[in-house]
Amino acid sequence: MADATQRAIQLYEGAVVQVPGGVTVRDPARLRSAATDRLVWEAVFAEGEAREAARWLLWELGQATGGRPASIQGLYQARGRGEVSGFTVPAINVRMMAYDTARAIFRAARAGRAGAILLEIARSEIAYTEQRPAEYVAVMIGAALREGYALPLFIQGDHCQVNHKKYQADPEGEVGEVKKLIAEEIGAGFYNIDVDTSTLVDLSRDTLEEQQRVNFERAAEITGFIRGQEPDGVTISVGAEIGEVGMKNSTVEELHAFMQGYNRSLGARGDLAGISKISVQTGTSHGGVVLANGTIADVKLDLQALAALSQAAREEYGLAGAVQHGASTLPSNAFGNFPRIETAEIHLATNFQNLVLDHPRLPTELRDRVRRWVDENAAGERKSGDTEEQFYYKARKKAIGPFKRDFWSLGEDVRAAIAADLERTFAFLFEQLNVNGTEKDINRFVQAPMQHHAALRPALVAAEDDPDAGE
Repeated sequence: MADATQRAIQLYEGAVVQVPGGVTVRDPARLRSAATDRLVWEAVFAEGEAREAARWLLWELGQATGGRPASIQGLYQARGRGEVSGFTVPAINVRMMAYDTARAIFRAARAGRAGAILLEIARSEIAYTEQRPAEYVAVMIGAALREGYALPLFIQGDHCQVNHKKYQADPEGEVGEVKKLIAEEIGAGFYNIDVDTSTLVDLSRDTLEEQQRVNFERAAEITGFIRGQEPDGVTISVGAEIGEVGMKNSTVEELHAFMQGYNRSLGARGDLAGISKISVQTGTSHGGVVLANGTIADVKLDLQALAALSQAAREEYGLAGAVQHGASTLPSNAFGNFPRIETAEIHLATNFQNLVLDHPRLPTELRDRVRRWVDENAAGERKSGDTEEQFYYKARKKAIGPFKRDFWSLGEDVRAAIAADLERTFAFLFEQLNVNGTEKDINRFVQAPMQHHAALRPALVAAEDDPDAGE
C-alpha cells in the first residue's frame, strides 16, 4: 500500500507531500490540473492497491483543502429555528459521467457562491450505475478539487429504502440489508442519510397512526442504528418519508401521525437526535410519467399541500421542512415556487441523465450500442402496453453501469459540450432555488471536522436494484 500511495502522490510532482496522518498541499493550483483527472480515473477504474491508494489520497486532499464530506444538520437545524429561510436545497443524483457532472455542479456553485447543495445516490442507483459509496465519495471530492471548490461536501444516501416484497418475506433480513448499506455509506463519507420506510405504510388500516406505525417504528430503529455509526464530531442529517413517491398525496394529518409515533419510538431508545426533514408526496413521480411518444406528461403538483406540510414540519417539530422528490422533469417555470413556499429540499435526477443520453454530440455509434444493450438486457422492464419509446425511456438507466467506461472515455470535445450544457442547467436551478449566496450560511452553521483515514476499505454490500427507489 505504501508504494501505491507514493505513486499516487507523485502524480502531483512535489505539490503534495505525505505527512503523519495525512497530506499537506504545497501548491494548491496543481490540484486543478490533469493530475487530479488521472487520480480520479485510478480511483474508479484501477484495481487493488492502486485504486485504494487513489481513494485514500483524494480523501486526504479533501481534508487538507476544506472540500471534505460533512453533514448539513447544522443548517437544517437553523432553518427549523427560523434563523435561515428563502431557499430550497437541491439534492442532485449524480448517475452518469459522474466526474464531469460533478465538476459542472461545482463550477456553477462557485460562480454563484452556492454552498447548500447535496450530492446523492439512491440504493437502487448504486446497483445500476455501478458506483459503490467509496467510489462515489472519491469522485465527488476529486471534482471539487479540480474546480477549486473548498466548501463542505454534503454527500447523501438517497432512498435507503426497505423493499416491501422482501420485507414481507423476511422483515429482519431486509431491514438488516438496509443497515449494512448505511454502514458502508457512512464509512465512505455519506453524512446525510434518507431513510425510506414509506414502502411499509399500510393504507388499509383504520387510523392514520396504524397506517404509519411500521413506517415510524422502523424509521426510528434505523435512526438509532445511524447514531451508533457516526464518526466523532458528526451528527448525521437523517431524513424520513411519510408517503411513497408516485402514490397517494401526503397530508398534514399523516405528518402528525408519523412524527408523534416516530418521536415516541426514538425517545424509547434514549436521548438521540431525530430527523431533520421529512419527505412527502405531492403529485410527482420518479422520472416523470412517460407518454406513448416518450415525452413526459404534465405534473399536477399540489403546491398548497407542500407548503402546509413544510410549515407544519418547521413550526411544530423543528425540522427544516418538507422534501419534494421527482422534481427534475418539472417544467422550468416550476422551480421558483419551491423557495417561495419554503420547501426545504428537492431531489433532482432523471433530467441530467436525459441530457447526457439525448445530447446531440453523443456519438451515434455509442447511442446505438446503448439502445441494443437495453433491448437485449432490460426486457424485464417492459410493461404490458408500453410503446417502444416508453420502454426505452424507462429502461435505459440500466445501461449506465455497463457503459460507464465508454461515457468516461468520450472525446474531450464531446465531454466538454455535455458538461457545458449540464453547467448551464445547474446554474439555472441554483438561481431558481435561491441557493446562490448560501456559502455564508454554510460557513455560519456547518461544522466539518477533519477526519483522517488510514485507508478507504469499507466492506462491499450488494445494493438492491429496486426500480421504485431513486428518481
